[in-house]
Amino acid sequence: MRLWDPLAIREFSALVRDPVFRGRGVPRGDGRPVLLVPGFLAGDWTMRVMHSWLGRIGYTSRLSGIVFNVQHSERLIAGLRRKVVEIEKETGSRVSLVGHSRGGLLAKVLAQRRPQIVEQVIGLGSPLADWTDLAALTHHAVGFVRTANELAYGRRLNAEGRFTYDLKLAPLVPTTSIYTRTDDVVNFRSCLRPDIPAMPVWGTHNGLVVNPEVFRLVGRLLARPQRSA
Repeated sequence: MRLWDPLAIREFSALVRDPVFRGRGVPRGDGRPVLLVPGFLAGDWTMRVMHSWLGRIGYTSRLSGIVFNVQHSERLIAGLRRKVVEIEKETGSRVSLVGHSRGGLLAKVLAQRRPQIVEQVIGLGSPLADWTDLAALTHHAVGFVRTANELAYGRRLNAEGRFTYDLKLAPLVPTTSIYTRTDDVVNFRSCLRPDIPAMPVWGTHNGLVVNPEVFRLVGRLLARPQRSA
């Protein structure tokens, strides 16, 4: 989320005035672990409002450890996998993953590869159907990061065949896409897939991490009965 995005700031203002921010209108959590994954060109700082809120309503919320989400996907997936394994061993419970934008793609692929330790995936403005269907400015940013990754690691963002293949597979754990039709970063249609339930909200792409409608939906989704082993 861009701090200087006036629309996202407006959504945050609406959130702090909404009863959901104080835990009203959503089920109380039972201590289940939740891992938050930030979006492209962002870091854990963008998820801190949701992180604090989840803790207040009764969940064991964790941040991903991602400072700046720009590395190629396989490198990020490896770090997230270690994090989820650590949380699962510590809590004895499968971990729910909530990812914003590219973070939702990483969460979906991780759940595809390690479904036994992931409870569910919730994507916020995540282009799960077509991660290349982006706004022009975002395309330019992806191009810059692709070049940086090639120089640093010899990898291109668009040359991650296994990641793209796993992303397209039918989900192995319950997966939900929360999106906004007024998304200014990705084409909202890229968040829609016939094999993944989708829930629309009003707002901006960056504001999804501080959107009261999103918080209400996330609170209800996390409270669903745990799936059987």
